[in-house]
Amino acid sequence: MEFHRKRMFDALTTARECGPYDELPVLRKDIDPQIHLSRNDRPQPFFLISALDSMLVNLVGEGTVELRGSSVNSFSLVPGDLVYVPAGTPHRLVPTTESVMLRHKALEPTLEGVAWFCASCDAEVHRDEFDTAKELPQEGYWRACNEFNAKAELRSCPSCGTEHPPADLTGIRWPEVAEAIRAAD
Repeated sequence: MEFHRKRMFDALTTARECGPYDELPVLRKDIDPQIHLSRNDRPQPFFLISALDSMLVNLVGEGTVELRGSSVNSFSLVPGDLVYVPAGTPHRLVPTTESVMLRHKALEPTLEGVAWFCASCDAEVHRDEFDTAKELPQEGYWRACNEFNAKAELRSCPSCGTEHPPADLTGIRWPEVAEAIRAAD
């Protein structure tokens, strides 16, 4: 995978090269907020948590943003929708059709995390937080998902005991995306 950060970009053309939840930073490294691009065709394998506010822009496709710990539990998405996500709010994308999504987040988001919630009782099953100054988000996502998948105790709900299936990482390219980001920067 090869990519180049730019001052301006054509999101739909660039999205042709993106995969599910790539979160590919597309603007020059010094531009704040930074825009991250993904082309998604399946539910996000976790709820994302950012230490700072972020904004989702749905360019193509339809779906839902699911939120936890918020006054709004879900938000339906159609092309052109913008969704403000307050700092610390766990959220995940669930496309019903292939979608192209832009995520605006701070150039230096500091902390990010991923979490899983119980489908039976909605309790938080597991959370993994990491410092984005030390670990690229894509590296953190990959590491956290693989740890979640490898340990049944991480997938077991502390409230009701339901064991959740491993996160489906089929087609996810986070190691390649992280490598491309490091090579470009």
